[in-house]
Amino acid sequence: MILRSRRARKWTIVVASVLVVVLAAGYTLLRVADSRTFQLFGTLVDRVDPTEKVVALTFDDGPDPAGTHTILDTLKSRQVAATFFLIGREIAEHPDLAHDIAAAGHELGNHSFSHDRMIGVTPAWVADEVEATDALIRTTGYSGDILFRPPNGKKLFALPHYLAEHGRTTITCDVEPDSAGLPDTATITATTLAQVRPGSIVLLHAMYASREQTRQAIGPILDGLKQRGFRFVTVSQLLAAQH
Repeated sequence: MILRSRRARKWTIVVASVLVVVLAAGYTLLRVADSRTFQLFGTLVDRVDPTEKVVALTFDDGPDPAGTHTILDTLKSRQVAATFFLIGREIAEHPDLAHDIAAAGHELGNHSFSHDRMIGVTPAWVADEVEATDALIRTTGYSGDILFRPPNGKKLFALPHYLAEHGRTTITCDVEPDSAGLPDTATITATTLAQVRPGSIVLLHAMYASREQTRQAIGPILDGLKQRGFRFVTVSQLLAAQH
């Protein structure tokens, strides 16, 4: 009985140790999947170290009728070029809006076709998501480089590997004032102005009907950063401006 008891305790310790290792590995992988500054393959950029006070304003999602033209009008009134990471499915639903973004001189990026989280997926699925959206972006008349931003910032194995194999850059951000919940306009504006530094990439969600507070913050953000001596560029221009 004593021997059996010792063996049982031994196996309990072994099983517990294995579970700790598995849980720790899982936690590490989740941290990697969520990281804005690291990925397992290829090039990821969350900000750059430029030679002047430049900042890139980016918008995720859409195009959507609720927000597209309001955003474009605000940018036009301040003569600012931005980068729009668009969803392929929504380009297909609203090709005229995607065309309007490109015609206004903004940069178009790829935010996947379905906006599903791109972890635990196959290489073939990743290729379909990226390539289908690339093709739709080209139908807008946009001819520049197409950067990629993972939906919800999620990436682990298949997506970074595909992008690395095709010489593509993953773009995240270092300022995202409206990613958590639905903050009010004053909070979005104040957070952005407080966190932006030269070389920052700002992420805003302003496309959908529920994002009126973000849309109202765009003008104050542009005005406030311009008053502080910042110049707005697209993400591709920002990459070219780094040391």
